[in-house]
Amino acid sequence: MSALFEPITLRGITVPNRVWMAPMCMYSAAPEGPETGVATDFHFAHLTARAAGGTGLVMTEATAVAPEGRISPGDLGLWNDRQQQALARIAASISAHGAVPAIQLAHAGRKASSERPWNGSTGIPADGGGWQSLGPTGEAFGDHPEPAELTTEGIRRIVRAFAEAAERALAAGFQAVELHGAHGYLIHSFLSPQSNTRTDEYGGSFENRLRFPLEVVAAVRAVWPAELPLLFRTSATDWLSENAEDGRTGWTGEDTVRLAKELAEAGVDLLDVSTGGLVPDAKVPAAPGFQVPFAQRVREATGLPVGAVGLITEAEQAERIVADGRADVVLLGRELLRNPYWANAAAEQLGAAGRWPTPYGYAVTRR
Repeated sequence: MSALFEPITLRGITVPNRVWMAPMCMYSAAPEGPETGVATDFHFAHLTARAAGGTGLVMTEATAVAPEGRISPGDLGLWNDRQQQALARIAASISAHGAVPAIQLAHAGRKASSERPWNGSTGIPADGGGWQSLGPTGEAFGDHPEPAELTTEGIRRIVRAFAEAAERALAAGFQAVELHGAHGYLIHSFLSPQSNTRTDEYGGSFENRLRFPLEVVAAVRAVWPAELPLLFRTSATDWLSENAEDGRTGWTGEDTVRLAKELAEAGVDLLDVSTGGLVPDAKVPAAPGFQVPFAQRVREATGLPVGAVGLITEAEQAERIVADGRADVVLLGRELLRNPYWANAAAEQLGAAGRWPTPYGYAVTRR
């Protein structure tokens, strides 16, 4: 029996296997007008294809909870009815193909108002077609324009925006919500001592730096049904403190273990463990499975279920991660872009049952 294709239950939701689709921005929504941030037919086809390919849980890209929370003008959003309606169609299609529909809610913080990556990911100034970004302080990300330092009321407004977006996600039919606390975006920038040098109750000590993220978790958990799982994506390290050649202090693996304990108490059901993204010049030792040890460390220290992500490309590699207890699920990104049917191909390779749509299955399984 393949461990990768065993179901996993979080609260009242059972996901049919441990192959999950990681959130990946497509930067393909309308940048302005009434369709701003609205999922298109491209998003529908893109996400449905992975569900039809046997993936157990299919997660949308980072979906902004407010207009200024988009990474780029082409990002998805969930702050109005039109956006909710388009996402409801996608959630229903994912469900119809046997996968669990999930959505990642996000605020880009000081990394907002950026060009699409194929145009360089450079910051777009407010007077050049972009908008004013926001951060824990006025310190910019790389060469991006300086963000406005969030006031206490501004922080509270964003906490409310996360909760309101979660309510919309529920109405749209999603069965899991992930909060984006990684990759240098707003929540992560509050966590890390490298980017959060505030001197009020939202900065300074470890406990203060956790305050905003935990307020977001509490606000979302309060409106998200008890029977549905809440996930949290983290960058387990900024790749600063671990680098003896880099004198900067950043978020660390030990910090992540401490965060995981707090998140578990706050009602988070799985930690999706990535790394990096806070500063543009950190040295990241990327290699197959290089982030898995951070997930394993959290799992062993806290018992909280974890997801492993990053350069997981082969069926046997993914199988061993789960079978050896290093993570509870694996989240695939680019490999699912290359092959939407990766999960079904992996199932065949590992001697497990795939999940084909009937019009495909009767044909592909008889030869």
